[in-house]
Amino acid sequence: MQLNKMIDHTLLKQDATLEQIKELCKQAKEYDFASVCVNPWYVSECYQILKDSDVKVCTVIGFPLGSNTSATKAFETKDAINNGAREIDMVLNVSALKNKDYEFVLNDIKEVVKAANGVLVKVILETCLLSKDEIVKACNLAKEAGAQYVKTSTGFSTGGATVDDVALMYKTVGDTLKVKASGGVRSYEDAIKMVEAGASRIGTSNGIKIMLEAKK
Repeated sequence: MQLNKMIDHTLLKQDATLEQIKELCKQAKEYDFASVCVNPWYVSECYQILKDSDVKVCTVIGFPLGSNTSATKAFETKDAINNGAREIDMVLNVSALKNKDYEFVLNDIKEVVKAANGVLVKVILETCLLSKDEIVKACNLAKEAGAQYVKTSTGFSTGGATVDDVALMYKTVGDTLKVKASGGVRSYEDAIKMVEAGASRIGTSNGIKIMLEAKK
């Protein structure tokens, strides 16, 4: 298991500075993480820094609430990819899911997948706001829409990833999609628990700490 290649080295804080973003990219290259995950504003900067490495630039769409219109999410996606993003983490429209407007949720994801045009799409469910049944439904909609991953959390709501939610998501999607655990993964022990529950990717701002603990 190459744990470093399962980590999306993340900095999504509203007040993140350019120097912090540059340092994030430097660290990602040093530890050979899977990606850096940043807000769209910083995608082009990260792309320039990382284009000669195999660290991808990941960005967030409809973040953090997921309540943008589908057209807005599609535009954001195309813009991010034009700027160098190679992974797209879109936020599910939780309100629409709660309303049982499943056709809208399905088409919302489809619009992003279409706009991504082959670039990897992860669907952020915000599991802390969903019932178990809603998590299963959201996973199935993401699968039907053609996404490649389901992801637990934005890290900006009432809770992050839990082992139980990751296990439920993994059980639901099987081998058809992958699972990303994000929000509250702060240690090597946390990361391993998520991987054992079925996560293929870990979104965390504690990637270096996790890797240093892994060497102990």
